[in-house]
Amino acid sequence: MDSSAPSYRKLYSAEQIQLYYERIGFPQNLRNKDVARFARTAEGLEFLTTLQKYQLAAVPSENLELHYSSHHTITLDPDHLFHKIVGQNKGRGGYCMEDTSLFGTVLKSLGFDVMTTGARINEAIEPVSGKKNWPGPRYNGCSSKQESHAAFGYHRRKKYLVDVGTGATGATAPLPLIHDEVSPNIGPQDKRLVYDSIPDVTDSNQKLWVYQHRNGKEKPWTPTYCFQETEFLPRDFLVMNHFTSTHPTSIFTYNLICTKLIMEDEVIVGNITLFNGDLKKRINGKTEHVASLTSEGERVAALKTYFGITLSQAEKDGIKGMLTEL
Repeated sequence: MDSSAPSYRKLYSAEQIQLYYERIGFPQNLRNKDVARFARTAEGLEFLTTLQKYQLAAVPSENLELHYSSHHTITLDPDHLFHKIVGQNKGRGGYCMEDTSLFGTVLKSLGFDVMTTGARINEAIEPVSGKKNWPGPRYNGCSSKQESHAAFGYHRRKKYLVDVGTGATGATAPLPLIHDEVSPNIGPQDKRLVYDSIPDVTDSNQKLWVYQHRNGKEKPWTPTYCFQETEFLPRDFLVMNHFTSTHPTSIFTYNLICTKLIMEDEVIVGNITLFNGDLKKRINGKTEHVASLTSEGERVAALKTYFGITLSQAEKDGIKGMLTEL
């Protein structure tokens, strides 16, 4: 990596980790634990599960930087991400690569073994799937996910998918890389990984991990994304982030999206989602239409009320003349 590029492999300081804990409302009794000492044990998995849950409930998945800013760009520099999501204390999050990059740096700083890889998102979870003549489930290019390695006992080693970047359809707890092991997710929703081939590949013997969810025992499984156990390098994410944040076919460049998971009594029970001007809440499998926003004033107020996000005047002005302006 040349000297002009940001250090994507840096670690956060102990002081920064405490600020992060404060940002996500992490339980006080867990904040001063020496995580590195037990990261590869069952206690480490329990700690990781709690940390993931609190991040998901506190840090929204959103692409506001592409719309409410003067520059309309996204950087994955870890110092910038820390300032944006934690330091400035304005309720901000980021889209998949931002949230997973922050969380991955936190995990590495705490002493977890982390490998970041790319995932192909399936169109089945995007608005295009509801359009007439949609050709059916197919995968887009890669985004990013985290894999965390944890050891149990003396000889048994497990690998987990740790996802904080897929919003309401993502896994809300570490998911072991085990084929077809079903576990509960949010409300009536289930999740699983299957090790299988995917459409579009020329070699049907090529297997990948496919993360799937279903919204009830009798509902069909929906492919959400797929990934391989191959580490992606910082330069890979630079390329992926550039396409995802700039290309006119990317869902993020022509839609304003903000999703935050809802936690009650230490359990993730649903989510609140803003898609352009449409605000919906889903709790335990039941969807409620909250509001149809028709002006920028209404949307900015909704971001504050429902997501805790505060925008500066300069950020509000940044959307003027954009396709996504209400």
